[in-house]
Amino acid sequence: MNIFRPFEAKTESQPPGAAIRLDAPGKTAARTPWGSVLVLFMRLLACLWIFQGLAEWALVLLPSRPVFDTLPGATSAAIMFFAVADLVAAVGLWLATPWGGALWLFVASSQIFVAVAVRNSISMTWIAIDILLIAAYFVLTFKASLREP
Repeated sequence: MNIFRPFEAKTESQPPGAAIRLDAPGKTAARTPWGSVLVLFMRLLACLWIFQGLAEWALVLLPSRPVFDTLPGATSAAIMFFAVADLVAAVGLWLATPWGGALWLFVASSQIFVAVAVRNSISMTWIAIDILLIAAYFVLTFKASLREP
């Protein structure tokens, strides 16, 4: 690849824009039925995480009362961490990249950890939703990785 033309077409065996490579180099997840479902699931998760990240930024930038003056330090740090991490994970999920799924798993696991460690910081209902989404992600990833008969 020429450094002066970074956007020229690649001539590798994998087609450009391949979201997830689960099997042979020429086969992408978007070409298998479960791979398509996984990509759709990741994009729906991305929408949810974008909404969540923007809600965290609304707490930071548009507070009705001084947030960081009244909340404990751990809760304030969690708000700032999730304001950034949620949006970065959402981008990775939308692109359906492996790092996006890994980062989303880290962020969702961090939410569960923060909910347990810092009382009254994150709703237990949201934590239950996180656990269900993580389980669904693992099931879909497993199904997408199976070889077709």
